[in-house]
Amino acid sequence: MSQKYSYEFKLKVVEEYLNGTLGYTLLAKKHHISTTSLIETWVNQFKTNGKEGLKTKRRNATYPLNFKLNVLRFKQDTGASYIDTANAFGISEPSIIANWHRQYERFGTQGLNKPQGRPPKMPKSNPNQDNNKTIHDNNHDEMKQENELLKKMSI
Repeated sequence: MSQKYSYEFKLKVVEEYLNGTLGYTLLAKKHHISTTSLIETWVNQFKTNGKEGLKTKRRNATYPLNFKLNVLRFKQDTGASYIDTANAFGISEPSIIANWHRQYERFGTQGLNKPQGRPPKMPKSNPNQDNNKTIHDNNHDEMKQENELLKKMSI
């Protein structure tokens, strides 16, 4: 499990780096940080979003399908790295976007729409009849977005 660092600590390390006194490796040694990539992430978050980028983000966040598609579209259109894309959208872990990308390539929008975590023990009782129309409308919108993204990715 990774160690949590305070906002103040991250800001101090980033400012030291930006002042040009030490590089990633020496800063990691000085502050007993296990990996230089963590400092690099903080610096990128700061450059992209200012001090706000260093604040702890919500863990185990769930993102709607449209948001995931927008993130993947941005990455595709701009050629941004996973780190830069995560910073641009305020996502705490760039690997989340890599997972979305793999899921999308394998399963399309259905792969992005899979529920996370353990399935419920008991099915929901008394389903609402009106849900069928909503599901149909949502599937239609998802298919349109998927087609648009596939067209862009195949260019």
